[in-house]
Amino acid sequence: MTEALQFFKALSDETRLRLLFILNRFELNVNELVRFLGMGQSRVSRHLKILSDAGLVTFRRDGLWVFYSAVREGKGRKFIASVAPFLSEVRTSPDDLALAAGIIEERAIKTSQFFNTIALDWDNMSRDILGGFKLEEEILALVPDRCEIAVDLGCGTGSVLNCLLRRARLAIGVDGSPSMLELARRRFTEKPAQVSLRIGDLEHLPLADAEADFACINLVLHHLSSPLNVLREARRVLKSGGTLVLSDFDRHNDESLRTDYGDRWLGFTAETIDGFLKEAGFALQYSTARPVEKNLTVHFYQAKTA
Repeated sequence: MTEALQFFKALSDETRLRLLFILNRFELNVNELVRFLGMGQSRVSRHLKILSDAGLVTFRRDGLWVFYSAVREGKGRKFIASVAPFLSEVRTSPDDLALAAGIIEERAIKTSQFFNTIALDWDNMSRDILGGFKLEEEILALVPDRCEIAVDLGCGTGSVLNCLLRRARLAIGVDGSPSMLELARRRFTEKPAQVSLRIGDLEHLPLADAEADFACINLVLHHLSSPLNVLREARRVLKSGGTLVLSDFDRHNDESLRTDYGDRWLGFTAETIDGFLKEAGFALQYSTARPVEKNLTVHFYQAKTA
């Protein structure tokens, strides 16, 4: 009974009802919530602390940033599920949902603009981090021998796509940056029938259900607001028994990568990636890590559709 009282008491304020409603759908940082609520940071932080102390909201530290979302498990999750229909009736909820969705869209636009701006320099920037490490060869070693259609999600300028053609009949590249895709198109002018380049949001892929045998996502998740949603989309476009290869940085504390490379996450722990994969419908088969430049480590994960 004590926990129930704590939950109800935490929601005895309209601002906290609004916060829980939106954090049940989106993960936002404090600055974004200040914009969203139109309140001072101290007031927003106080409401977040009450919700957090009650066990309804959790937070994730990523370098200097702190992101908040509704809890996803335990008694707090069960309570949120039971009151969710009433949260949607809060008077300002429809506008709140549009405002929060707009904030998330702004993130995606800024990421796309960033990559459009640095597209011509991207390959050199990547070499600054990877040094002499051959990412493409590591990916190729994890592609199944029999592969009709392979997809590179966040294909950039197409360097990995070029390697996928050694195993797959058709290689599909998806990216949200028109400038990146134009550079990729130039790379494949002599073999257009073997490559399909598609512009699109990785959370809403321009691919049919179960279209691909193999998919890879290379050093991309740390640029995105919702890695889990992208992995769910990857699961949707893969056939039963399909293979996903994911590469990304291990957790680190180099804040300069946010400004220099447009990173949103400072890498991931292996436990976080494993959790994302399971929730998206994958079973992890294999993983390995490789040190690269700037004291970073690239971790590779191979998973099958569960």
